Amino acid sequence: MRKLVLIIFICTTFVYGQDNIIYKKFDSFELNAERTLKIYLPPTYDNDEANTYPVAVIFDAEYLFDVYVANAKLFASRNKAPEQIIVGIFQNQNEERYTDCDFSTDNGLPNEDGTKFYTFVREEVLNYIDDNYRTSLFKTIVGNTLTANFLNYFFLENYHPFNAYVNINPSYATQIQERIEAKSQNLSSEVYYYLSSGDFNLEKRKKAINGVNSLLKLSENEYFKYKFDDFSNSTKTASIGQAIPSALGFVFNMFAPISKIEFETTIAQMSPGEAIEYLEKKYVEIDYLYGSNVKIRESDIYMIEPIIMDKANGDYLEEFGKMIVRLYPESPMGDFYIGYYYETGYDYRKALKYYKNGYAKIGSDNPNSDSYYANIERVLDKQRAEKLGYPIGDDGTEETEDVEEEAEEGEVEGNNN
Repeated sequence: MRKLVLIIFICTTFVYGQDNIIYKKFDSFELNAERTLKIYLPPTYDNDEANTYPVAVIFDAEYLFDVYVANAKLFASRNKAPEQIIVGIFQNQNEERYTDCDFSTDNGLPNEDGTKFYTFVREEVLNYIDDNYRTSLFKTIVGNTLTANFLNYFFLENYHPFNAYVNINPSYATQIQERIEAKSQNLSSEVYYYLSSGDFNLEKRKKAINGVNSLLKLSENEYFKYKFDDFSNSTKTASIGQAIPSALGFVFNMFAPISKIEFETTIAQMSPGEAIEYLEKKYVEIDYLYGSNVKIRESDIYMIEPIIMDKANGDYLEEFGKMIVRLYPESPMGDFYIGYYYETGYDYRKALKYYKNGYAKIGSDNPNSDSYYANIERVLDKQRAEKLGYPIGDDGTEETEDVEEEAEEGEVEGNNN
């Protein structure tokens, strides 16, 4: 049987290895040359056709691509970042990076070759990835030294195509510092800007980076998210391996579960209603930006639980519980919170109903079944106390013990009579 060979003019595809790495020989109209792209697809890409993925474009792919992929896989496995489609552009086969990223020494803007490479990335590479893969809105671009400077030309555009810019030891062009600072002040949508340096850089480069840092760290624009790392105790090569995970943690901070710092600085002083709204909004934004379709994590539910339980007399427990039932219908958590809402409101019949619903979901073989059943026993004790006309404590323990003792004494007296 003869095989059908499909020849595509734009590019030729080769797939290698277990990590779903794709090499593409891309015939660029803008560059009038062939370029190699190296594309990483995450493990779930072929298994979940409804999911979309953020994109990361990596310059100097020969050096930076594997480092970025390794860290991206680690962060995704630890639930600290979404899985990403990662696109590396080879620029060091014949020292292409120097013509790709060349700029005018007079005004610091790309010259003819640099403009062609800019258009290649924006119009050809990004469009190809968006057209052929399931991409979300969020896009990151990463560069080192000369390529780190070049990625700022995308940042300076009125309609910049990237959400995050990772500058590792950039060799900033003439006059670009002031342009970057001005742009950071005029943003109307959220942008993450990461910058790193160290004493290993040449004095001219280090001075330019420090100058940019001095300007950007003073920005008061709420849409401009900025982080600077000084790796002076490292080496230039080692700093690349330090900068990429630091940048990933910074760029995808919103995706990660609520940290202790986030709770203490942002959430702790909120009312129950505000805390629930914050949690729901966090995950709406995660889904919108990253396309990851992540349900509210149980760890985040537990993180805001004290606010719901301790503030506003527990008035938001029912709302909180219903939200959890929607998210985790097989979990007893939501039923517990609704049951506790009715218990604190002295509606023991409804409290018993929800506690029993939750207990039915656990199963008697679960090691937590006995502790959960204690909720049912507590409410039954309170019901009994209520029927006998005895006072009921907030926790249903001391008072119900007194009730049982008095009830037993009454039975003894009745028998003596």
